[in-house]
Amino acid sequence: MHTLTNTSAATNYHLELEERYGAHNYHPIPVVLKKGNGVFVWDVDDKKYYDFLSGYSAVNQGHCHPKIIAALKAQAESLTLTSRAFHNNLLGEYEKYITEFFGYDKVLPMNTGVEAGETAIKLARRWGYTVKGIEANKAKIVFAEGNFWGRTMAAISSSTDPSSYTNFGPFMPGFEIVPYNDLIALEKKFQDKNIAAFMFEPIQGEAGVVVPDEGYISGIRKLCSDYNVLMIADEIQTGLARTGKMLACDHENARPDILVLGKALSGGTMPVSAVLADDEIMLTIKPGEHGSTYGGNPLACNVAMAALQVLKEEHMAENAEIMGQLFRCELKKINSPHISVIRGRGLLNAIVIKHDHPNAAWELCMELKENGLLAKPTHGDKIRFAPPLTIQKDEITDAVGIIEKSLRVLD
Repeated sequence: MHTLTNTSAATNYHLELEERYGAHNYHPIPVVLKKGNGVFVWDVDDKKYYDFLSGYSAVNQGHCHPKIIAALKAQAESLTLTSRAFHNNLLGEYEKYITEFFGYDKVLPMNTGVEAGETAIKLARRWGYTVKGIEANKAKIVFAEGNFWGRTMAAISSSTDPSSYTNFGPFMPGFEIVPYNDLIALEKKFQDKNIAAFMFEPIQGEAGVVVPDEGYISGIRKLCSDYNVLMIADEIQTGLARTGKMLACDHENARPDILVLGKALSGGTMPVSAVLADDEIMLTIKPGEHGSTYGGNPLACNVAMAALQVLKEEHMAENAEIMGQLFRCELKKINSPHISVIRGRGLLNAIVIKHDHPNAAWELCMELKENGLLAKPTHGDKIRFAPPLTIQKDEITDAVGIIEKSLRVLD
């Protein structure tokens, strides 16, 4: 590894350890963080930064939220894991809390977001056979072009991004692709009686915060109802107050048949995910047919309830809506020739960089780091800006000032 000349000895020490002993499956911004509080993080040299990635929206409630950490500590000292071979005193409490919170009959608890996606697909296939009456092994799931829900074999089998799927085949059968934000193409696809479900992101996050046209989500709901196809909303990144509503689907009053949650469900403390559905779908899976050693563990249950309480009690969706509008408004005032597009909803935002140099977005993120703000490019020329939902007006103004100053590196 080439030691970075503009980084400290402490930073280089940690970077070299990872390079030497870790798999090279990530290309992070070269900053080594050791502490977080609210919207800020600190590196090993005690330099302070705005966190404008929020762990890909896992830290919506802010770093180390005291109420979530208190729930984590209290439960960690009592009972952490029983497996599902036995009952524990928190699982039922959590199941009641989250199903009432989102208005579903049942929840199936998992750990990572991609596990929740896999679970939703299994549920949809089982429902397709046992309820819809699809012929054995003929069920199909439709995904939107540009989707991203993880990197398991199933997730990459549904991907249209070559960096996700190249040289990892053969792929999962029964997956089909339809253009995103295209209801006509979706209805055409639904003519096939073997379609069990359509899984989509209400806003495509990893693709660069692609916001669909007004009416797209409610249009999906109508088509799924008309054609007896399950609507699976992947709200792992868009949900839990990020876009200015508790769920992004709430902007169009569309209720998914299967709701997939993760990331901020634990406030960034541990992997917690959930799949919510009504009895007709959820009860198609019987004992022994799906599970997870850590799914529904008491530690996760206590943390998730605290994480959801914090979102509601502190009105984080409302703050995301107001601060998001302010952020986009302030960004537009910069009027930089290097920003070709500003898009987003709530505090899930992105800019598209316009520049001759192919690494311009990366260079801008490096300059943002130097100036005290952390963000990361996606798909080459796009940069997501997604701070914790606790951010306030003066912090938004300060952060936009950093962005404006940093853009000059591209002049």
